[in-house]
Amino acid sequence: MRKLLFLLLIFFLSACHPGAQKERSGVLQYFDLKDYIAEESKRLKGLNPYIDKYVEVNKSSEHKKLKIADWQKELSVFTDADINKSAWQGLFQLKESGDWKTYLSDNDKVPVKSLTIQYKNGKIYGLRILISTVNSLYTSNDTLSYFPDSLYEVKKTQHIKLLNEKKYHITGKFN
Repeated sequence: MRKLLFLLLIFFLSACHPGAQKERSGVLQYFDLKDYIAEESKRLKGLNPYIDKYVEVNKSSEHKKLKIADWQKELSVFTDADINKSAWQGLFQLKESGDWKTYLSDNDKVPVKSLTIQYKNGKIYGLRILISTVNSLYTSNDTLSYFPDSLYEVKKTQHIKLLNEKKYHITGKFN
């Protein structure tokens, strides 16, 4: 069972979201999630914190306390949600309220539906990303949350026609 959970976790974290994957050039129109996660990965590599990691796939779960060897890979699901893809320029609206910024898209071709950044004392306090992909064969909904030095979380529900629905929930708590 542990091997199955581990393989599903590796598959899930390495999976790409559909959408344009073109190189970015020039000034970025939206929040630079890719660079933010790259900087966080470097910072966390230097800190080398222990993580309480909880993985649940459907109703099977596993918990481990560990050190993450490759933070860039561990947080790649966040990098994959970057909204600065050239094909997506102009497809997000910015809503701001106090210490919150939210980029929203209702375009069917853009799986990232929202990216919310919460600030506290001028620094990023947390991120929340909603991703939804729907087509005739496949439905997937993801909620990604990241709070520096506190936790990161990935919740995913996917349904492929003729197969049972699968639910994934991954939480990493910093120690």
